[in-house]
Amino acid sequence: MSDGIQWMAGTTTSSGWMLDVHFARGIDAEELAVRMGASRGAAAGPMTDAEMADLDVDGFPDRGPGGAVVRVGEHAGWAFALLYGAYLNRLEEVSRDGVEAVRHHHNSEHPPTTVLYARDGRTVCGFGLCEERHRYGQEPDLLLPDLVAAGTLNPDGETYRVVGVDDYDDRRRRGLAVFEERFGLSLPRTVLTEDALPVYAVTGSPAPDFAEVSAWAAADGRPLPDGRLGLIPAGLRRDYERAAEVW
Repeated sequence: MSDGIQWMAGTTTSSGWMLDVHFARGIDAEELAVRMGASRGAAAGPMTDAEMADLDVDGFPDRGPGGAVVRVGEHAGWAFALLYGAYLNRLEEVSRDGVEAVRHHHNSEHPPTTVLYARDGRTVCGFGLCEERHRYGQEPDLLLPDLVAAGTLNPDGETYRVVGVDDYDDRRRRGLAVFEERFGLSLPRTVLTEDALPVYAVTGSPAPDFAEVSAWAAADGRPLPDGRLGLIPAGLRRDYERAAEVW
């Protein structure tokens, strides 16, 4: 039985605040990583979601571009990439050359969760969960019949079918169900509990001072950064720069 994507409502990765997933149909997992910024053939891992916390990628860097990595896989006819670290929207780049792509972006600190569909380099449609009357893309009403059929909106696309309902979890699941059913989307729940998946750095790698910071970490008795990805963890970067100021 397919897991679908409704279970993703309100769910986060090991970051504790975000679940950002790019889906693509028409390319494999490595090509998806490349379109998101990775170097081909530069996979590290495999790693579980829990192991990603050790990489210490920072979604809110104090300055400059933050590091970001993806864990990638394939399921139910779609490639998928779970993003960790800096905010990164590559939906239209992922969808170029006839590829279909969907992005689910949940940030617990900045609602709403948005779900967008793109094809051939353009954002076609999408909406925010629990804010379905605000629809986006070049064909914003493409999914309106689905939202009406799901009991979310009236046919005018502006008013909600049931007013005053405050079961937001149910409303989010119904919004995800529209994408699940229309596009056949599914993501195994095990990607956040047990699956070890290939990991690619998509921004912030290779760090130009990787060898220098690694040498300092070794001399100071700190855990060494992961050489397979070439990323300097955000926490190690801060400590290194503070030590440099003292010198």
